[in-house]
Amino acid sequence: MANERLRALEDVEKEIAMILQCAGNIVLELSKDKHNASLLDRQLGQFQSSVNKVESELSTQIRYLTQVATGQPHEGSTYSARKDCQMAMNRAEYTKVKLVELGRTCEVMLEQQLQQP
Repeated sequence: MANERLRALEDVEKEIAMILQCAGNIVLELSKDKHNASLLDRQLGQFQSSVNKVESELSTQIRYLTQVATGQPHEGSTYSARKDCQMAMNRAEYTKVKLVELGRTCEVMLEQQLQQP
């Protein structure tokens, strides 16, 4: 799952490179005295297609990260389970501390009762 996400981000990176290349080609063509309209149309089409792909994939990645960050259950993640386990361990440790305190209080009370005539 993680490898697929990384590959998708690598594809986004390639599309961004394509966007920059198309933009450069368009600017170069527009700087000429006589423009090649068909070349401009092709480059513009490629530019728009790449921008749409990047936007779509980044939206998908952001939705996934939002889901992970909010702890919602999702495929392939153990975040929620780890978070629940950590909280349970924290509660158990707190209970242990409170039981030790209660034990000390009981000992003090017993000592006080034994010292009374």
